[in-house]
Amino acid sequence: MKVSTRISNMQFSPIRKLAPYANESKSKGIHVYHLNIGQPDIKTPDCFLDGVNSYKESVLKYTASQGMDCLLDSFIKYYKSWNINFEKDELLITNGGSEAIQFALMATCDVGDEVIIPEPFYTNYNGFSEVAGVNVVSFSTKAEEGFHLPKKEEIVSKITPKTKALLVSNPGNPTGVVYTYEEMRMLADIAKENNLFLIADEVYREFVYDNLKYTSAMYLEDVKDRVILIDSISKRYSACGARIGLVASKNKELIHEILKLCQSRLCVPTVEQIAAANLINTPESYFKEVKAEYENRRNILFEGLENIPGVICKKPTGAFYIVVKLPVDNAEKFAKWMLQDFNYENKTVMVAPAEGFYATDGLGKNEIRISYCLKDEDLKEAMKILKIAIEKYNSVN
Repeated sequence: MKVSTRISNMQFSPIRKLAPYANESKSKGIHVYHLNIGQPDIKTPDCFLDGVNSYKESVLKYTASQGMDCLLDSFIKYYKSWNINFEKDELLITNGGSEAIQFALMATCDVGDEVIIPEPFYTNYNGFSEVAGVNVVSFSTKAEEGFHLPKKEEIVSKITPKTKALLVSNPGNPTGVVYTYEEMRMLADIAKENNLFLIADEVYREFVYDNLKYTSAMYLEDVKDRVILIDSISKRYSACGARIGLVASKNKELIHEILKLCQSRLCVPTVEQIAAANLINTPESYFKEVKAEYENRRNILFEGLENIPGVICKKPTGAFYIVVKLPVDNAEKFAKWMLQDFNYENKTVMVAPAEGFYATDGLGKNEIRISYCLKDEDLKEAMKILKIAIEKYNSVN
């Protein structure tokens, strides 16, 4: 029996692929600092669990494919706080941001069409595109430049008759970049001039540091009909397991068509929608405290990385990730070695090799993505261990 080409061509997640090695280390009593995955350790707001406990129905029924009214209304109110105005027929609730991206790709591209993405990019964009039969065309951004966008001509040079959309994460996963207004304006102009959709993954909008001004794609008035907004409650509310996301657009015709995909999977879980709707009651102080916590962690991590000879990176300004060039021959080999053959005082570090965040062969081989979803003291210890590991690895390889 032969599996499909679609599934065999799909890569395993570089974020999770080394998990068996980490589990083996733990079975030997070694403590593993997980810098590989963006799982927030911040407490989920109480109002979410209050929403879960509020469900008293005797039957757990299907809900509308578009999403429950209470949750749609909650999102509309949330966006107004960001000066973004949506109507109910411009929103669709999805099973996490992941389904939202899949639906956006399937609604804008036919099999064999192309989507342009700056690399390194969130690795699952590759998987979502593979499932949709869409080809990823990438252009490179560099660690030395803080992963900001290149000149307009370089991006435009990637456009072909098969190009249907640009896809960007802002703030960026895995890079932590926050695009300037000028960069977002450039992307909007490219989309407008070349009749493309602009798919904007903005799930990290709460996490913008250094008093930078955030520019949502929805602020670009002249391309609102081209913008497809991807969102999720996972990161800003530390509610990854709830799997509540959203796809939104001022292009009502597009949203009407995506509803067909929503109907094909029936509905999003009922209780989670009710709980998510209650998150609009999260106090503003929660976001301020969480943002300050991550900004502090960012500073600790960056200071630790600066103290490691040969490491190349710029201080990220958003999300809770950083892509780092290491002075090693192969980052995946090094990451496995840290889990299999190395420990310092019975502790080691798990990172995500960055090669899987690129579409271009050969890029990212000596880079890793680090998530700073660990407490201050753990981050300090992890950076100390990483520095020792690099020194030892280079002495034996």
